[in-house]
Amino acid sequence: MQLVFASNNKNKIQEIQSILNGSIQLLSLEEIGCQEEIPETADTIEGNAILKANYVTEKYGYDCFADDTGLEVQALNGEPGVYSARYAGEQRNSDDNMNKLLDGLSDKEDRSAQFKTVIALNIKGEQHLFTGIAKGDIVLEKTGDHGFGYDPIFKPENYDETFAELSSDIKNKISHRAKATKQLIDFLNTTK
Repeated sequence: MQLVFASNNKNKIQEIQSILNGSIQLLSLEEIGCQEEIPETADTIEGNAILKANYVTEKYGYDCFADDTGLEVQALNGEPGVYSARYAGEQRNSDDNMNKLLDGLSDKEDRSAQFKTVIALNIKGEQHLFTGIAKGDIVLEKTGDHGFGYDPIFKPENYDETFAELSSDIKNKISHRAKATKQLIDFLNTTK
């Protein structure tokens, strides 16, 4: 089976390919000739995933899936949420985003948070949504050099290390993206 993954984020593509373990032939936006930036103008994580999937299906005619992910921090009323990638500005700099988040939590005791990934799948004229959540806490300072985004400050439940300290094998079993992708794979396996 061949599917387009509506992303140009090389880290995400690599992570998803690792989780899929060769079960699906994945095409990137670059491979289908989509060079433009797909609008992410929805005010929810689900909405952005749907926008991206619909864009590829409508403009390029491929069955595809798209994801959107946000970090939701309890003490910050769910921020950064849908704005996670550009929390500190349009430059989309991970260090700036993490620094802003840590500053916002400097006087807060509650450091609970969750990563939420929603995958929108467009296949055979139908749309399906899959949601993965990883609960945890925001640590006091960045630790670890694996992963990307907020990984150096997010410690998942039942672990003493941040996502950036865990091996990719472990992260790809317990992460929000892994959980949503597993639902996607399970669904695709039942529709072959």
